[in-house]
Amino acid sequence: MIHIVAVITAKPGMRDSILQAFRANVPAVKVEPGCIEYGAAVDLEDGPKFQTKYGPDTLLVLEKWASMDALKAHGATPHMAAYSAKTKEMIASRVIHILSPA
Repeated sequence: MIHIVAVITAKPGMRDSILQAFRANVPAVKVEPGCIEYGAAVDLEDGPKFQTKYGPDTLLVLEKWASMDALKAHGATPHMAAYSAKTKEMIASRVIHILSPA
């Protein structure tokens, strides 16, 4: 199994637009072979004091894939290319962590 944590920082004020495009793309991703989990998360508003927030412009994409081949196929889909093109100008930075279970 492959775990992905993508930290996406939007240009100021663009996070909601990215999330809207992301949510529209989720159904196509979830039916891909090997997709186990695919969703976005943002800071909990009223979290405990020990919480370290990413901030109002950041979202995380949390994914699980059955294999590296499934992840590579995901990256090559037309719907991911369309999503990337749609959001490219809204993103300030993107860091992708590819992990294996410990």
